[in-house]
Amino acid sequence: MTDTLKVAGMSCAHCVKAVTDALMKLAGVTKVDIQLAEGLVQVDYDPSAVTLAQLTEAIEDQGYDVG
Repeated sequence: MTDTLKVAGMSCAHCVKAVTDALMKLAGVTKVDIQLAEGLVQVDYDPSAVTLAQLTEAIEDQGYDVG
């Protein structure tokens, strides 16, 4: 399954790395693609292993707003 999340507050390569690393640590996440200029995070994941709420929490734990 693929979901695209709108994430506010990302502004640099460090932001991209922090969000990518946090998401890739979750079981079931297979790919993360971030479009920094648009503030979009596209995540490919197995919904039987990880929920959208867990993806959102992982991003928010890095200090960014999902919405």
